[in-house]
Amino acid sequence: MDHQSKPAWAGDDLLSRFVNVLIQTKPIYAVMKQQARQVLIKTAEKNGISWRENYEKLQSSGIQQQLALMTNPDVIYPDYYHVPFHAYEEGNLCWDAAFEAESATHAMGLRVWPNEQLTWQEAQARLRGSFHQVLATHISQPVQDILDIGCSVGISTLALHRYYQKTQNIPVRTVGLDLSPYMLAVAKQRDANGEIAQWIHAKGEETGLGDRSFDLVTLQFVIHELPHHATEAIFHEALRLLRPGGYLAVVDNNPQSPVIQNLPPVLFTLMKSTEPWSDDFYTFNVEAAMQTVGFEYIATVASDPRHRTILSRKSV
Repeated sequence: MDHQSKPAWAGDDLLSRFVNVLIQTKPIYAVMKQQARQVLIKTAEKNGISWRENYEKLQSSGIQQQLALMTNPDVIYPDYYHVPFHAYEEGNLCWDAAFEAESATHAMGLRVWPNEQLTWQEAQARLRGSFHQVLATHISQPVQDILDIGCSVGISTLALHRYYQKTQNIPVRTVGLDLSPYMLAVAKQRDANGEIAQWIHAKGEETGLGDRSFDLVTLQFVIHELPHHATEAIFHEALRLLRPGGYLAVVDNNPQSPVIQNLPPVLFTLMKSTEPWSDDFYTFNVEAAMQTVGFEYIATVASDPRHRTILSRKSV
């Protein structure tokens, strides 16, 4: 891959190797991890996101008692899921990650348009809307059954469900699936009106759901957190789950985005320190992988300044 197709700080480039050495130096890594966390919290609190208040509210809500109900005891966590990421030693398998996920997601939305005076609500609506717009442009058939893989605390799932409920004259059944029962407990609590049909604790590679049971499968801001072999396995599973003519849609960081390629050294170093699979992701040809699995590639759209949406379809 040439320098235009990915950031110079990812992959096997000299700069990337240097950053990786820093990250592997434990005392430096510990500082970076904290700094990365502080960047997000500062962005949040400066823009009216009540980070600590949101955390405390969930912590005191008694939600911890829901963990056993959300946990599938048959799930075996893959090795890649046991590494620290997002500045959490246990990755997504802890309450801290689940209690802070919504605030972090809202802060992430704001970082897409740093020079515009947007509220976090406006930024989040624009972030979700830009993805939905790509779906609307390329999918003309009815979408009745939706699966959101890697749904986290359900922000993406509820937004997608409400979009299709609003724009179609048919009932929509949406399922959220994640590997963290902590995240799913929060998702279920956020889904106060029971809009989502099921919140499922399972691996995206092995969902246990029926063949040909969905019209649309989405992976929203998920695959940058995965080694490419796991993403490929999830694509295989999505192909099985989709009805003929059904769509797979992926939205994630855009390696060709000038914003991402030109991040200041401090920021890209912090980002890599909390995203252990960055090199894998930024050097991975997602479109080619979809086609190798058996999908018909439809389009790649720069859906906002930092992210791209990739759409493919299962043959009819």
